[in-house]
Amino acid sequence: MSHVSRRRGLSALALTGALAFGFAACGGDDSGSGDDDDSPISIGTSLPLTGEFSQPGQAAEQGYKIWQDMVNDGGGLLGRDVELVVKDDASNQNTIVADYNALIGQDKVDLLLGTFSSLLNLPASAVAEKNQMLYVEPAGGSPEMFSRGFQYLFFAQQATADRQGLVFADWVANLPEDQRPKTAAYPTLDDPFASPVVEGAKAALEEAGVETVYEETYAIDTKNFDTIVSAMKNANPDLVFHGAQFEDGIGMTRSMLKADFTPDMFFETNAPSFGDQYSEGVGADNTEGVFFAVSHSPDADTPGNAEFVQAYEDEFGGLPPEDAADAYAAGQVLQAAVEAVGSIDDQEALADWLRENEVETILGPLSWEDTGAPTGEFLIGQWQGGKAEIVLPEDASTAEIKPGWTPGGAG
Repeated sequence: MSHVSRRRGLSALALTGALAFGFAACGGDDSGSGDDDDSPISIGTSLPLTGEFSQPGQAAEQGYKIWQDMVNDGGGLLGRDVELVVKDDASNQNTIVADYNALIGQDKVDLLLGTFSSLLNLPASAVAEKNQMLYVEPAGGSPEMFSRGFQYLFFAQQATADRQGLVFADWVANLPEDQRPKTAAYPTLDDPFASPVVEGAKAALEEAGVETVYEETYAIDTKNFDTIVSAMKNANPDLVFHGAQFEDGIGMTRSMLKADFTPDMFFETNAPSFGDQYSEGVGADNTEGVFFAVSHSPDADTPGNAEFVQAYEDEFGGLPPEDAADAYAAGQVLQAAVEAVGSIDDQEALADWLRENEVETILGPLSWEDTGAPTGEFLIGQWQGGKAEIVLPEDASTAEIKPGWTPGGAG
């Protein structure tokens, strides 16, 4: 059932991608705002400000706005102010195709930035590619993104989805035998980002001798997780590795707690990286020991990170969620290419420069393969004492790993 559902989802993506090519306006270079103009440089994006992905979409908008303000406060881009043009795709694939076509054909933006999730970036990047416009995405790590031969697509995080759980899996594989989990369960959202994360980690863990006792892929509109949790509890795994976005991550965790199902080890994609929103969603006492992959740490000693964290706190309050940091980093990547090339008119030159160079960002240095896929590795976080810490790799860690998920304990 789960495999059929996933194939249908990917077929829908392929159809939407085809529509993107069919509906795209020719363009990119007909904006009428050349490099000698002193009018603002317009940068278009469509984000899921409402709908299923509204939490990360709103965070991404915050990150873009902080980047815009800091660029303008620093004298602008090529001496011109930056002006974001933001549309709401409502977490809908067809809407995002229309939005990016409108940004290029009607709004005639000078540059583009990407949206949130592979689900939405797959069709959106096809519009950009058709129009030969650079497309730097802050979130969209499905390997499928980089298998299409695109020349203008770049992912502004450290690794693609299939590699984002491998640092954790390698740590598990190297635990002493008496500490290593013997069995694992893999519930997964039917999503082109979440599924590859789980598949990559599952293969690595099975190779290390961790037996799979449960796996299930559920639909994106699933709200009740009690049946899945009941089946997992019956399988009694030592480790649950959950491929999630945000709302389903909160829902699954709540259902696990309600069923008094607390495996020794719990890894979840995306949701635990949402800081206070995650803590409030599952209860602060229930976060202790949860592992997750993450691209950004507010404590990281990376160029400009302290300034970004402070600017975010001043504008929005609290620490920036990961998706805000990823969006800011995407802006940094776009900015680096434009400043190095010295022009916004030659989009091919911008893409060529990124393929050949490394960019310093608040996530650390980023570089890319010819496909636009990044070449680094992700950080692994763990909630400890009500705070998200970086625990792997050791040279980037802010705390040592604590064993076990201990909901209701900890503080």
